[in-house]
Amino acid sequence: MKNFRTYQIAVEFYRLSSKQRLSGHLKDQFHRAASSIVLNLAEGAGRFGVKDQKKFFSIAFASLRECQAILTLAEMDCPEVEATGDKLAAHLYKLIRS
Repeated sequence: MKNFRTYQIAVEFYRLSSKQRLSGHLKDQFHRAASSIVLNLAEGAGRFGVKDQKKFFSIAFASLRECQAILTLAEMDCPEVEATGDKLAAHLYKLIRS
């Protein structure tokens, strides 16, 4: 996983997201969604079939969008998290489309 750039960006996004201060239910959902990105990338990378891989990469992409929506709902201004999320979205999109 060391050479899987998208996975490394997802780990970075998770670490940055865990530092964010959110209220109760949004905090819990945000952390679950952020960890889901990393875990689904890892599981997808472990699959041999392209169709199977894309399924997990798509789930990771959806979890990223969930994180972005939570930041919007919480009206948080987190430029570093947002930039990392945008970079991650681009990488995930490319994985899904390739």
